[in-house]
Amino acid sequence: MEPGAAGDSRPAKPGPCVSGAALAASGEPGRRMPTVAAVLPAGGCGERMGVGTPKQFCPILERPLISYTLQALERVCWIKDIVVAVTAENMGVMERIVQKYQHTRVSLAEAGVTRHRSIFNGLKALAEDEPGCKLSKPQVVIIHDAVRPFVEEDILLQVALAAEEHGAAGAIRPLVSTVISASADGCLDHSLERATHRASEMPQAFLFDVIYEAYQQCSDYDLEFGTECLQLALKYSDTKAKLVEGSPDLWKVTYKRDLSAAESIIKERISQEICMVMDTKEDTERVGYLLEEVLKKELNNVKIVSGVRSHGGRDIQQITLPQCYNFVCVNGAASDFPETQQLLSVLEQSSLSILYPVVVVLVYFLDFKSVPLGQKMESLMWIREFAKEVKKRNILLCGLLICYPQIVL
Repeated sequence: MEPGAAGDSRPAKPGPCVSGAALAASGEPGRRMPTVAAVLPAGGCGERMGVGTPKQFCPILERPLISYTLQALERVCWIKDIVVAVTAENMGVMERIVQKYQHTRVSLAEAGVTRHRSIFNGLKALAEDEPGCKLSKPQVVIIHDAVRPFVEEDILLQVALAAEEHGAAGAIRPLVSTVISASADGCLDHSLERATHRASEMPQAFLFDVIYEAYQQCSDYDLEFGTECLQLALKYSDTKAKLVEGSPDLWKVTYKRDLSAAESIIKERISQEICMVMDTKEDTERVGYLLEEVLKKELNNVKIVSGVRSHGGRDIQQITLPQCYNFVCVNGAASDFPETQQLLSVLEQSSLSILYPVVVVLVYFLDFKSVPLGQKMESLMWIREFAKEVKKRNILLCGLLICYPQIVL
């Protein structure tokens, strides 16, 4: 087992940890959480994806898929360790991902030749009786897929608490298609009644001793051909899993088309909030608030917050939302390069652009009766060159010039 390369780096802060709210929503706000760790098998070659790169490393918005899954787990404060099982040839790739995207609480273990062997190796990294183990054994371990990036804290909490009580628990979903069994000659043998069966999903959770014992006793056949961890707990530890209804977000990126679907979901999620930053000049501020009202009217499902930017720049962090990646800056003067630099500096320090592209729109107003359009455009040409520079840092900067004869305020 190898610690992740970025173990000492400061973590990216993708969003607030909402564990307290999730625990209250579970109906047991006073319950103590068990110690919890997670294992992600990530040794697959992505055969069904049909691309040369293993699917867990396929880029979505220029960022590897597995990084999104790690971010989802890192947002959960009560998951203390995350062990990722990767093949020896991809160990360096994974270390660079951990470092580049500032993942924390992540350790790496070498994957096996099958899914179950990879999970077993991940569990060994958490077992204190194993030689060289640097992690402490948790009471509960969550097993999740590296290619299910949209898992939410509430389902993680539900399976973890159910596992503490029952020994094992797993997310399920209704069957979409009827499952049939074929005979040896390729004909229909029988079909299952869809209403009485469920699709087994991830995440799954176990008392650590239950699932570790199951893997220690597991036959070579099951290690080689099995795929269901809940079945191993039942077969080798005599533990019946509690089944927890999951949400549609638990789907697994399996085929090439799923990458496009995942990208669409991510784009939609990071487009749900806009932060508007106003100049302190009175006229500009009033016009800015008019623009804000128009945006709120047109973008009903988008959360919009606003505030006035002081020339000292201290107020910017108070205006911005923790997970906002879209900014509209209403400016009074064309020559506000220092103020724009200051805003972008704050965004870079927040590490937002490490995780997702950040969009910044600089808005200027022009009364074309008093200022010639050409003169105004010339004064804003600095935006073009500056945009090329900040694009290298994953910040997309653009300018918007709104022409009007007169605004009645």
